[in-house]
Amino acid sequence: MSVVAWRIIQRKVAKFAFTGEGARRFGGRWNSPGRAIIYTAQSLALATLEILVHVDSHQLLQDYIAIPVTIPQHLIAKVDDSALPNNWRAYSGAKATRTIGDAWVSQGVSPVLQVPSAVIPAECNFLLNPSHKNFGKLHIGKSRRFQFDPRLTRHGSAR
Repeated sequence: MSVVAWRIIQRKVAKFAFTGEGARRFGGRWNSPGRAIIYTAQSLALATLEILVHVDSHQLLQDYIAIPVTIPQHLIAKVDDSALPNNWRAYSGAKATRTIGDAWVSQGVSPVLQVPSAVIPAECNFLLNPSHKNFGKLHIGKSRRFQFDPRLTRHGSAR
C-alpha cells in the first residue's frame, strides 16, 4: 500500500526539487539549517495552503509546478502528536519541531516522516530525507503545471 504526497515549487528550481537544498540552506519548521529535507503535503490542496501562508501577492505565484511522490507506507515513520508542545504551531515552538526533525535525519530512522501540518493540524505533511538509503524507493512522478487561483491571495487580480 502507498500514499501520494505533493510538492509545489517554482519551475525555475525544478531540478533541485528533491535535493533538500532549500531547507538545508534556510531551515524550516522541522529542520535546522544544514539539514537537507524535502517538504511535501498529503494533498494538492494542503500543498497549496502551505505555499500561500508565506505569500500575499498573486504576482509571486507565477510559473509553479506540482509533483506527485508515491510513498510505500512501510517507509513512513510518524511523529506522535501528543509528544509535541502546546505551542508547536507558533514560531516560538519551532525549536521543538526542529529538534524532532533534526534527530530523525541524524538517526536515519526512515526516508519519510509524517508530521502534522501547522496550517491544518488534522492533516499531515511528509518530510523526505534525500540522504536515506531507501529514498530511491519513493516514486517521483511527472511534474505538471500548477496555477494558483488569484482569489486565494489578498491582492489577486480577480478582486
